[in-house]
Amino acid sequence: MTSETALHTEQDQLIACTISRDVQNFDLLIEDMETELGESWGDLSFEDARQFFRQPESGMLKFVAVAIDHQDESMLAVIADLIKSAKAQDVKVILIADEVSPMALHQLLQLGAEDFIPYPLPENALQDAIARLDAPQKVVASDFVDTGTPSTRAANGIVLPVFGMSGGAGATTLAVNLAWELANVEKSGQQPRVLLMDLNLQFGSVSTYLDLPRREAVYELLSATEHMDDEAFKQALTNFNDKMSVLTAPADLLPLDFIENQDLERLMEMARHHFDYIVIDMPSTLVNWSEIILSQADIMFSPFELDMRSAQNILRLKSALKAEELPFEKFRFLLNRAPKGMDLSAKSRIKRMSESLDIAVEVQLPDGGKAVLQSNDQGLPLAIEAPKNLLRKEIQKLAASLHARQSEDLRAAAQ
Repeated sequence: MTSETALHTEQDQLIACTISRDVQNFDLLIEDMETELGESWGDLSFEDARQFFRQPESGMLKFVAVAIDHQDESMLAVIADLIKSAKAQDVKVILIADEVSPMALHQLLQLGAEDFIPYPLPENALQDAIARLDAPQKVVASDFVDTGTPSTRAANGIVLPVFGMSGGAGATTLAVNLAWELANVEKSGQQPRVLLMDLNLQFGSVSTYLDLPRREAVYELLSATEHMDDEAFKQALTNFNDKMSVLTAPADLLPLDFIENQDLERLMEMARHHFDYIVIDMPSTLVNWSEIILSQADIMFSPFELDMRSAQNILRLKSALKAEELPFEKFRFLLNRAPKGMDLSAKSRIKRMSESLDIAVEVQLPDGGKAVLQSNDQGLPLAIEAPKNLLRKEIQKLAASLHARQSEDLRAAAQ
């Protein structure tokens, strides 16, 4: 059904409807809606939907599928009001997004959409999303790490992968310490729920840097994600100091293609449901499922060093992503072991490197010295082992900046 008239004349037969600027831009959604619901669905424009949700009978719908693309980002306030109106009528919302910026998408999800599906729709994605609408309420994240009080945040976590541009560039050190700082970022009140994931299935060292055991449950989870539920996910996580949860690398060395795209999609969906921030230590190798992480990432942090090796790798990465039309602009480059303020020669080299690669050096991380190695060997974050370390202070500033921006976005979306 594709008209407002049909929506009114067959109101008692409808269980869902699509809401979009023009549903013809989402032909795959039309096909899937017809497959799943037959004639029991309708279509509304944004303006028609505003009028429709003012009517009491709108509460008879089971769900609405709000479909948006990058052209709709100028109408975020209108779309946000529609989601709020649907929730007020106890109608569930599935968000369909085609090339929408991560921050815009996150703002809409924070308003209470039950599910999100990227467009073009993956096979059976709509069917699975509809099935999840009827699923029992999931275990809250505070069962994973007891923060003292239940979390009140919406369950659509910010994804922050860390992808080192060369071996020894400090990617794991950054991931571990950034996750810890995010878990302790609030000066007062409830702390964010943070998950640190080690997706380097072969030589991941997050467990070493935090002195955590590698659990057999991780292998069991990754080998059968199609059967994953809240309990299986919880069993694979390890609690670190009652502050954050950690998914370590498996105990056994596994090939990077041990997991597939569908596995990562399921894992990320579960993680984003339960945590506010998901920090991911990525392997330095691009694999098939790297695209899944990149597509879901809000920001991809890439530490590098001031050397020709890093410069060449950045150039090759940029070329590869551009060729595949993948979002290179999500990468934020952080110079590790940055020169001190008086080293004018090094600063000139940084400028030339930035200009030649056409990248911005977002953050300059100072050399943490021997304290970094000692902290990693002791299995403790720098904030515990060396709280006054210059590298620790810079990572703390980075975490505070991320959280402040996120809090500001949430306040703006709520207004």
